[in-house]
Amino acid sequence: MLKMEQNEKISKYSNLLTQIKELVTGVEYGVSSLANVSSLLHKEMNFFWTGFYLVSGNNLLLGPFQGDLACIKIPFGKGVCGTAWQKSETIIVDDVEKFPGHIACSALSKSEIVVPVFNNSGKITAVLDIDSENFSTFDQTDKTYLEQIVGFLSCYDKFV
Repeated sequence: MLKMEQNEKISKYSNLLTQIKELVTGVEYGVSSLANVSSLLHKEMNFFWTGFYLVSGNNLLLGPFQGDLACIKIPFGKGVCGTAWQKSETIIVDDVEKFPGHIACSALSKSEIVVPVFNNSGKITAVLDIDSENFSTFDQTDKTYLEQIVGFLSCYDKFV
């Protein structure tokens, strides 16, 4: 993803909020919503890798995604995804090589943001993982909008 102007980023995310809310409203099968959300985010924001890992026991399992091949299973507390799950918070990593315990699914990934997906009971059911081929791609704007986007998925009690 090439760095975009902040105003352009905000405009794209604002449009995505409306589209994604309409996409997931009334959809009973949550994995279908995850597939459409990852596809729309990937295409509109031109991310390197966009996808979901689904909570299953003490692991995150690869769910719907767009991009290169990915790791299939990530343990609780491991890598950026497992750490975001463990801490129950969004994590932004400017340089994945400097993140302790980073799990390298692709050597092309340079920066990353991981956003937990909570259900209505406050339990994490998945994480949204987005990678960039550039350093320091993600900022508070991404965090704010992506947290709103995954908030639309809170209607699903679980995905696995």
